[in-house]
Amino acid sequence: MAFATETVYGLGGNAFNTQAVAGIFEAKQRPHFDPLIVHLADTTSLPLVVNHVPEVAQKLIDRFWPGPLTLVLPKQPELSDLVTAGLPSVAVRIPAHPLARELIRQSGVPIAAPSANPFGRISPTTAQHVIDFLEGRIDAVLDGGNCDVGIESTVLSCSDSGEVRLLRPGGLTIEEIEEVVGPIVRQQPTILDQNGPQSSPGMLAQHYAPRTPLQIVTDWPQTEDDLALGVLSFTPIENPERYGQVEVLSESGSLPEATAHFFAALRRLDESPVTRIFAKAFPEVGLGRALNDRLHRAAAGTSHSSH
Repeated sequence: MAFATETVYGLGGNAFNTQAVAGIFEAKQRPHFDPLIVHLADTTSLPLVVNHVPEVAQKLIDRFWPGPLTLVLPKQPELSDLVTAGLPSVAVRIPAHPLARELIRQSGVPIAAPSANPFGRISPTTAQHVIDFLEGRIDAVLDGGNCDVGIESTVLSCSDSGEVRLLRPGGLTIEEIEEVVGPIVRQQPTILDQNGPQSSPGMLAQHYAPRTPLQIVTDWPQTEDDLALGVLSFTPIENPERYGQVEVLSESGSLPEATAHFFAALRRLDESPVTRIFAKAFPEVGLGRALNDRLHRAAAGTSHSSH
């Protein structure tokens, strides 16, 4: 079943039922080396999937759960290796969306759930996006409206030594995290093996991609009118009528607003008649880091594709 969270729509199954988890991978066409995030209704369920919580992780849990933060922690041996790509750790979070938590409560089990879209493609932020992507492949969609955050959770690994490492930027900013635990290891992970177990969901270099080729530019093209060109812009641009379609993410330059609109806008451009999409990088602060991460992976994912 697909369901709404505050980040994006997830495709969920019982984390302790290998057949259900296998069904998630099949519906998404997701490679088994890419682990899933396990979603909980509350912290009382944490010992079911995690066998140890470092002190620094507990600080983050106390401050940011429920919310768009995923922690990679040592897993319980009973948890299926299919969920964790055979790794000794599990990615886990408590979603902030009340509908998601109620679904997990009523199911009575932790729910393993990646985004409810075909693997590597644009993440869904409405129930209709899920239906368009996966109709006929899944049983149902629990409609919780538009996703408030609109981008996947931030993923951190935490060690007993107190080190916190960023594995994926997302809906919780580094600035907010560092207010609680001090400096974290910020460098982007190096993808050493695109076909080996990933230490976190969403670490593949090509991901979140439209079918239409996407290029990141420093300036908008200043040529003649180009109706074959789509533009994805943080703020309003001059002469938008020159392009086939322009998607402005925030009239006021608000990063949270831009984040909430990002995937839906990218999807509209992908479904339009344009044959190329141009985008500029976002300010490298706050949620801009997560948006730049998605933008670069989307561009990498369309480098050899066509509409």
